Amino acid sequence: MNSTIVSNLEWLQDRIRQAARAGGRDPAQVRLVAVSKTQPAAAVNAAVAAGQTLFGENRVQEARYKIPQVTGSSVDWHLIGPLQRNKVKVAVELFQMIHSVDSVALAEDINRRVPGPDPLPVLLQINVGREPQKHGLLPEETAAALEAIAPLSRIAVKGLMTIPPFEPDPEMVRPHFRALADLAQRLERLNLPGVSMAELSMGMSHDFEAAVAEGATLVRIGTALFGERSTRP
Repeated sequence: MNSTIVSNLEWLQDRIRQAARAGGRDPAQVRLVAVSKTQPAAAVNAAVAAGQTLFGENRVQEARYKIPQVTGSSVDWHLIGPLQRNKVKVAVELFQMIHSVDSVALAEDINRRVPGPDPLPVLLQINVGREPQKHGLLPEETAAALEAIAPLSRIAVKGLMTIPPFEPDPEMVRPHFRALADLAQRLERLNLPGVSMAELSMGMSHDFEAAVAEGATLVRIGTALFGERSTRP
């Protein structure tokens, strides 16, 4: 077992618990998504052996290669990166949740491709920072998009995701996290059938504590767990 990954995981879990309690939240409400993009399967297996069961991948093709090499029957995989529409068929077979639904058209494609009887949980990606280079619905577009997506029977919207502008000081990012939580509350009040705002995917290695304080339920952490990224999977 990789001792560095074990100690990093313990440190992260402790920091998440402390951040949740400091914000008056139950630590059990926050899950760590171990971002394994570009990390070899051996590193993922080391994290699994240390007790981590939820992993996030950015690219469908990398995940398709890596997932069969990871042992552990209780491991779940989330797609946290952009999903190209020509990769939807593979993605819905690999992942237990997709964080990056950024359009009605993509949601419709996913809905057509989901195998089996159960709807696939998805999150809507929101561009809270209004950065032109980033994917995501703008906040003012989200209600209309959600109303169009809600009737799709093979997917289930479970909440929102965001990647805010990078700031070295986590306190500078906090308003973006708060804005996502506020948007989720407004969308919850629409009372759309089959739609939940239970999940907020926000916060990464350098700012996850601020995200937890503002209501994150899924924090996506890679570098602080695995170390600097490898150049290839």
